[in-house]
Amino acid sequence: MNAVVQSVAEVLRVSDLRVELAGRVEVLSGVSFSLAAGEIVGLVGESGSGKTTLATALLRHARQGARIVAGRVEVAGHSLLELEGEALRLARGGLVGYVAQDPATALNPALRIGALLRETVLAHQPRLAREALQQRIATTLEEVGLPSDAAFLRRFPHQLSGGQQQRVMLALAFVLRPRLIVLDEPTTALDVTTQAHVLGTLKDLCRSHGVAALYVTHDLAVVRDLVDRVMVMYAGRLVEIAAREALFAAPAHPYTRALLGAIPDVARRQPLQAIGGHAPAPGQRSEGCAFAPRCARRQAQCRVLEPALVRLGREQQVACLVPHQEPLVLIDSAAGEGQLEALTAAPLLEVQGLDVAYDRQVLFDVALQVGQGECLALVGESGSGKTSLARAIAGLGENVQGHLRYAGQPLPFAARQRDAGLRHQIQYIFQNPYRALNPRQTVLQTLSAPLAHFFGIRGDEARRRVEAVLERVSLPARVAGLYPHSLSGGERQRVAIARALVCEPRLLVCDEITSALDVSVQASILALLRRLQGEGLTVLFVTHDLGVVRAIADRVLVLNRGRVVEQGAVDAVFERPQQGYTQTLLAHSPRLHP
Repeated sequence: MNAVVQSVAEVLRVSDLRVELAGRVEVLSGVSFSLAAGEIVGLVGESGSGKTTLATALLRHARQGARIVAGRVEVAGHSLLELEGEALRLARGGLVGYVAQDPATALNPALRIGALLRETVLAHQPRLAREALQQRIATTLEEVGLPSDAAFLRRFPHQLSGGQQQRVMLALAFVLRPRLIVLDEPTTALDVTTQAHVLGTLKDLCRSHGVAALYVTHDLAVVRDLVDRVMVMYAGRLVEIAAREALFAAPAHPYTRALLGAIPDVARRQPLQAIGGHAPAPGQRSEGCAFAPRCARRQAQCRVLEPALVRLGREQQVACLVPHQEPLVLIDSAAGEGQLEALTAAPLLEVQGLDVAYDRQVLFDVALQVGQGECLALVGESGSGKTSLARAIAGLGENVQGHLRYAGQPLPFAARQRDAGLRHQIQYIFQNPYRALNPRQTVLQTLSAPLAHFFGIRGDEARRRVEAVLERVSLPARVAGLYPHSLSGGERQRVAIARALVCEPRLLVCDEITSALDVSVQASILALLRRLQGEGLTVLFVTHDLGVVRAIADRVLVLNRGRVVEQGAVDAVFERPQQGYTQTLLAHSPRLHP
């Protein structure tokens, strides 16, 4: 796009944006970029990089304790940071739409879908005629792929699937016809098929309405086929801005390359490289390049000179004194490396004829085996029965029938009927880190409790073991004194993983444990699980991310509507899927390198 067309079509311009905490502690600094009508730009980076702070600043909002202290945010000619009162309220939604990460908490559970949409429109356009209002709602629902009949409008949010809830969030954003839409990790908890449909819907809406979009994510694979450009953020600054193809073919900043090296790809088994060290917290940024302490290419000047964004060709800008200028070279792991083609020893866990029912039957005659030191992945769309199967194995299921055997012995279905030795050997890690931890206990108290319960370990020895297990999940020892509310979502999930590991399990049941983690931490957790497998740990890994399956699992079991439809070695299933359902899952999975 040439400069003249870009200027005419420009919807958003951000100039020298700065956000601070109390005491002039810098969160964002010197952030400048623009978006054109119909353009979708991905904003990527690790947790704590400032992505969400930037996203909410585009609505002239800062979290408690933070302030927007400098810069300009212009949307369709309106200076957003200068708006106050009623003008600002109308701009939020009417001029800038927002789609939150978790629709289950963002949607009012007491309002029906129709009421949510009507309330949103009338709050901005109170004089809109009833017929026009109904037509606007019906048109918007059809655009996001939802029914617009009276029966659907009478539903409450809890009566919708996760994908439907996220489409309602898109409808609430687009029903006001904004010029800019900000999306904060909107597909994190969705299965690959639903995610693909939501992303396709978003792309169509932005193109058809000429809406500019900023898509915040930690996973470059998710936005690979969605965005026009990518912005990479680190420690509150933009370190690279590039057109999509330029960034994936030849990323210039060492941090961008490190992110790409940490992301699993369903198309290929590759060694994942976690980024060593930790990103600096606000107020702890050193002089020079903030990434220098973690960068293998750093030079003496990197520690004293702070690089500014400079142009590398027509489609790329980078803030680095020694940027990469060569194409990205991909390295494949040896085919089948680390995979178990078949069980070579007596299985640790056997499941036969397993049925599970709630108000309806959700699992039908499921059978599987998991060998000592093996990782078996359970995959399928939401509602396929993955979590029901995992909970039944962990002793947390209800109305379970069939047979379980563990280490050659019958295993009771109820955890309370298993002795303490069995309970500490079979550990379950829950998907939602916000509900998994006691908010009234510090991390030290949370991790010390199972040590006291199972092993009678207390005092200094307990603290030593807690600090050791925190280090294994890439958390500093100081986290032991914090409460869950002081941790990010990724940090909470790592604490939940640490709580399971401190019990010294033989079988670890992982329920979507990486969905809340940024890619670098995910890579370190997956590497940790692979190391533990080498020590004999058996892993049952529930996930909707087939890239993660390719990176960690030995075998994969595919569930569809409660039935096993395919299973086998990961490479064999992913490269030569036999069932149409498996082929669909693979086709909809995001890929870094198509």
